[in-house]
Amino acid sequence: MRVVICGAGQVGFGIAERLAAEGNDVSVIDVNPRLVQSISDSLEVRGFVGHGAHPDVLVQAGIEQADMLIAVTQSDEVNIVSCEVANSLFNVPTKVARIRAQNYLAPQWAELFSRQHMSIDVVISPELEVAEAVLGRLAVPGAADTVSFADDKLIVAAIECRDDCPIIDTPLSQLTELFPDLRARVIGIKRGERVFAPRSFDMIVAGDLAYVAAEKGQLGRTLTIFGRDEPPASRVVIAGGGNIGVYVARALEERVRGASVKVIEPNAARALEIADDFKRGIVLNGSALDDALLREADIGQADTFVAVTNDERVNVLSAGLAKKLGCRRSLCLVNTVSFASLIADLGVDIQVNPRGVTVSRILRHVRRGRIRALHSLHEGRAELIEAEAMETSPLVGAPLRELNMFDGLRIGAIYRGGKIILPHGDTVLQAADRVILFAEAARVKRVEQLFRVSLEFF
Repeated sequence: MRVVICGAGQVGFGIAERLAAEGNDVSVIDVNPRLVQSISDSLEVRGFVGHGAHPDVLVQAGIEQADMLIAVTQSDEVNIVSCEVANSLFNVPTKVARIRAQNYLAPQWAELFSRQHMSIDVVISPELEVAEAVLGRLAVPGAADTVSFADDKLIVAAIECRDDCPIIDTPLSQLTELFPDLRARVIGIKRGERVFAPRSFDMIVAGDLAYVAAEKGQLGRTLTIFGRDEPPASRVVIAGGGNIGVYVARALEERVRGASVKVIEPNAARALEIADDFKRGIVLNGSALDDALLREADIGQADTFVAVTNDERVNVLSAGLAKKLGCRRSLCLVNTVSFASLIADLGVDIQVNPRGVTVSRILRHVRRGRIRALHSLHEGRAELIEAEAMETSPLVGAPLRELNMFDGLRIGAIYRGGKIILPHGDTVLQAADRVILFAEAARVKRVEQLFRVSLEFF
């Protein structure tokens, strides 16, 4: 696949890194020569200095042969115009634009980005995506990560298996025997630096991060079995009154009955501006690194501290300080992978990677085959995928036990006719089934082939 990416910032770099590693032909455009030089030196991509909306620059980058344009510059307007130019002059099949300004995305302007008005196939709003990811963590605090599939009927939860986890050292095949009516299945494991799809004879060991696919109504019981059942957060302190912090605060007031929300915002004008946005929430002006202000926010009585400022160092340190002052759990936004050990040392419970959330959303549209949803794990070492099986797929029509193609893959569930089916050896996939699976990075291309439309790919 030939892809032109406009924008060499964190998101652009992350997308280019993933696509280049998979053997795609990638060109990256940015007005900043330093960023272009850095991405050219670091990755197997071609870098071009210039404006991503200018036709001549796009031509230099190979837009005339491109299968996709991904516009993720810091300017919404540049992203929009880049897509228009790519469509009008070069007939690029797929155009993706990152839109950050909430004014464009307000409900009353919902038709703005419809295809009859703009030549954009996919609109990505990183702030809304990240905010929803944070809300997902708050709704299921016993999990380190949660992803919804199958029209929100199936949840894949990442569950940390501590020394007191009741099911460690138990072969996965025995879990079905121990809990025959449990609608859940372990589909992936992170053990140290290794991320893999387990087989039925594998066991969970202390320290593992297990990815468990569970029917939504069974998620609570699943967490209990893993020793991680915790009530949803209702008393929350949020550091950062930007778009993400305000969205999370508003959503908590609307979705959680009796929620108590306090927002800490360092900019006095911004704090005053957002103070009227909440029904019951309180806005405090000051630094989230000020322990006196955290105490004023009753941090010791809070369920969760959420650090979503624009400075990841403030996020990490304030989340650690909140835990030290007695907050039950803390969550922070952080892009820098090298901060992981520091975060653990500070006792921070949950980290959300904004770049990873955005890259996952875009990769869903990059993947070939009938990919309905996708979530990238651990810097691309594995993916959670929901894909639709076509009549021509080799998966269709034979019992799963007879298919010799699942090394590095593990199916978690099948979504058929609005119902969740947990697969076993005798299960036969049908055309139009939606399959939720865990795939190691080396097997992602195989997944694309399995779910492509035409027989010519097999």
